[in-house]
Amino acid sequence: MRFFLLCIAVLACQAPAVFASALSLEEYARHPQFLDVKISPQGGYLAASNRMDDGNIRVVVLNRNTLELVSQNHFRGAETIIDFNWANEDRLILNLGREIGALETAASTGEIYAVNANGRRSTMLTGARSAQRTTTFSQIIDWLPDDDKHIVVSSRNWRQREPFVEFFRVNVDTGRHRKVGQAPIRAMRGTNPYVLTDSSGTPRLAVGIDPEKDTDSVMLLRVDGFEWRELARFSTDSDREFRPFAFSSDNTKVFGLSNLETDTYAIAAFDIASGKQEVVLHHPRTDVMPIFAMESGNVAAVIGAGYEYEQLDAVFLEDEKHSQQIALLAGLQAAFPNQHVELTSMTRDQTLSVVKVSSANQDPTFYLYDTTKNQLAYLLNQRPWMQNRPLPQTQIVFYEARDGQRIRALLTLPEGKEAKDLPLVVFPHGGPIGPRDSFADFNAYTMYMKVLAEHGYAVLQPNFRGSGGYGLKFQQAGYQNWGTVMIDDMTDGVLSLVEQGIVDGSRVCTFGASYGGYAALQTAVREPDLYKCSIAYVGVFDLGMLYTEGDIPETEFGLRFIRRTVGEDAELLRAQSPLQNLDKLKAPVFIVHGAEDQRTPISHANALRDALQKRNHPYEWLVKEKEGHGFVKPEHNVELWEKAVDFLNRHIGDTTP
Repeated sequence: MRFFLLCIAVLACQAPAVFASALSLEEYARHPQFLDVKISPQGGYLAASNRMDDGNIRVVVLNRNTLELVSQNHFRGAETIIDFNWANEDRLILNLGREIGALETAASTGEIYAVNANGRRSTMLTGARSAQRTTTFSQIIDWLPDDDKHIVVSSRNWRQREPFVEFFRVNVDTGRHRKVGQAPIRAMRGTNPYVLTDSSGTPRLAVGIDPEKDTDSVMLLRVDGFEWRELARFSTDSDREFRPFAFSSDNTKVFGLSNLETDTYAIAAFDIASGKQEVVLHHPRTDVMPIFAMESGNVAAVIGAGYEYEQLDAVFLEDEKHSQQIALLAGLQAAFPNQHVELTSMTRDQTLSVVKVSSANQDPTFYLYDTTKNQLAYLLNQRPWMQNRPLPQTQIVFYEARDGQRIRALLTLPEGKEAKDLPLVVFPHGGPIGPRDSFADFNAYTMYMKVLAEHGYAVLQPNFRGSGGYGLKFQQAGYQNWGTVMIDDMTDGVLSLVEQGIVDGSRVCTFGASYGGYAALQTAVREPDLYKCSIAYVGVFDLGMLYTEGDIPETEFGLRFIRRTVGEDAELLRAQSPLQNLDKLKAPVFIVHGAEDQRTPISHANALRDALQKRNHPYEWLVKEKEGHGFVKPEHNVELWEKAVDFLNRHIGDTTP
């Protein structure tokens, strides 16, 4: 085992050096060039999703042995490729979408497209452009790796208000459909029902909202034909649930993420016969995620769990049958300490695997591991221009809130500067309920942290109460405390850094997007003498407007979420709305918004601007007409960063008198 780990560790360092200079704003703003890499079932090809210069995503196929281009597939205009996989050695399946959102995201259209590895015999398998011309939204629920000719999809009719979910076996060459079932749940607006197949590829478990009682989520088992029985029921208001992700190989159990018996999400096995669950893997302070063993492309067993607390790490079960895969994954985790390691794909004989490695300090990097040679070979980076370039480093830190609660955060510091008396930018995440800032992520917002640090600023990303990942009690502690406890958690992080001497307490600003935009203003309202400026990006500034503006209140589920997590009491909403308390504000404000934002419409920014104008309060303004909930175009992000850095420099930078 020691030789195995050493071999991986040495080979992982063989990616060639490229540059040593600091990155420009334009380089930080560029979208990832490569998104994903997957090997074909027999190992003859590598397929990679690749973003072109015009922003469109294509899938390129390479001969694995020669790395010569075999084919490329892309679509025009706003149409793009969400993800892809191999149906067999010679046939690719693409899930299509449209670029309508922000931050490198695209909305799925529910269309599924098939094409040969050589680029020939393309076929639209589902949707209005397929041979069936169906008005359905389809998702693949089983790739049927033992069947080269078929996949299983779930479909719902988008013309119906609350359609039932149906299942079809689809021929990947012809697109021919054969119905194989229907679940007694409806795709109600604002919900996303999902289905699991058993080890034979039969749709057997469905989870969704009960059409007779829309406050309950039900888990249903298919007994025979179209007959289903209820296995479990969970109140959507309780935040307690079992999220199934795979059947056991003998179909007697369902594995899932559960917080029914634990505060954090654990991996649990639900026994179908008894209706009882058994906790398999659990961490008392943070959620865990499953690590699977694969057989012929199928999930064969849960063999471990990944987790993130003091660092990124994994734990593995004892499983003699899958000991070789456990050794491989454990070796990779040891070779890439404190990084997120995953297998994106594997040949059916399990001799070749594509490995993805990433962290807040590591642009996602892909390797090819060959078990027969015990070698790990570098393939590519998502952002090749960042390879071996110096980046400001992010670290995990902890601090104690004023009531003794331990808070986990990310801290990014400038390179080449002593960590002493630095100016600080507090950058709270969006959501706010459920999301968290993860050390495993290297994404669009990672660029904000790195850019600010490049310009001399320490950046704190606090996982305040209400954040997900640290247990139900921690999350629920943020309910109806958006502008109080959650804000205090952020400020306590600032005070901790000041006490340690890392940060100059007279030079602190806030910058955030979505809820983070709200928090950027609310912190300055709540602590007017601490925060010297605020950058409010696509933010909410009046909590009462959450009930009338944007896409969340368009569904009953969204309204219920707002009532539960924000509150309904008029005085509470007024007290926690920065727009209603601007008389306390001292800091100048930089308002940034997208005119086509559907989540927090431009009306939020307009209301704040008008209120500041009435008070002759200093503010600056940046609105982009063709942007939504966060800027997508690289040139718009460059402009935002240039203006944000200039704004910060004038108020807390080294040039401040």
